[in-house]
Amino acid sequence: MAADAHDPEGILRRLEQAIAARRQAGGSGSWVATLNAKGLDAVLKKVGEEATETVIAAKSGDRAQLVHEMADLWFHCLVLLEREGVPLDAVLAELQRREGTSGVEEKAARGGPKP
Repeated sequence: MAADAHDPEGILRRLEQAIAARRQAGGSGSWVATLNAKGLDAVLKKVGEEATETVIAAKSGDRAQLVHEMADLWFHCLVLLEREGVPLDAVLAELQRREGTSGVEEKAARGGPKP
């Protein structure tokens, strides 16, 4: 798929590449490098903070704030994935595998508790 400015998957792929480049470059001029230098726990904490802020935004009913916080959450999830060596393609493949399967069926297949 071509990566143009209006291609959501392309945006995620470009972010994945930029995050990898910034982490590998290191230095204090990059948020990604700075966060990664603090270690896995700092990255996990940031993902948790962004998830909480996303929930708060959703509860507030402020659509613009929800979009902003969701973008922050997705970005920091990509930072975590890159740090852990998990490519975006792995997550996209998992979503594709689940496509057309109900959440109840998918959870049952993993042996999770019934809702």
